[in-house]
Amino acid sequence: MFRWYQSKLAKQPILTTSITSAVLFGSGDVLAQQLVDRRGFEKHDMARTGRMAFYGGVIFGPAATIWMGFLQRNVVLKNSKATIAARVAADQCLFAPTHLTCFLTYMAVLEGKDPIEKWKSSFLPIYKANLTIWPMVQCFNFAVVPLEYRVLFANVISLGWNCLLSLINSGET
Repeated sequence: MFRWYQSKLAKQPILTTSITSAVLFGSGDVLAQQLVDRRGFEKHDMARTGRMAFYGGVIFGPAATIWMGFLQRNVVLKNSKATIAARVAADQCLFAPTHLTCFLTYMAVLEGKDPIEKWKSSFLPIYKANLTIWPMVQCFNFAVVPLEYRVLFANVISLGWNCLLSLINSGET
């Protein structure tokens, strides 16, 4: 299975990471609804899961793939520790706020809500939560994980994170 994934990733990296992101973002929402909210499958909000999966596949997957490559090519300092620190700082100061703003805007629009109000009420709590988790995750990711697997690694860690995002977005936390 891993060899199959490697071959798809080598041939079509953006498509492969997009599909992976869609599956894992959707899975994070299923976890949120079933394990945290305990909705049961008869009350499962499939539209909500679809919105999460679509966001993961169409927005996050391509953006994260391009971003990881950009960091790899353009953030290179004299020693590896400084390079990792600079990549984590760029990721948390540039990519994370942009991604969270896109996520909140996208969800608000598709849910028929005011994106500005959604951002005002949700951005700061989500970004604070982000800063407690993702700098450590990305430090490991940039230090140990080969470039081609960094989005996959982030997506696997994101199962729990996307569960939290889904809950905050739905107003259930």
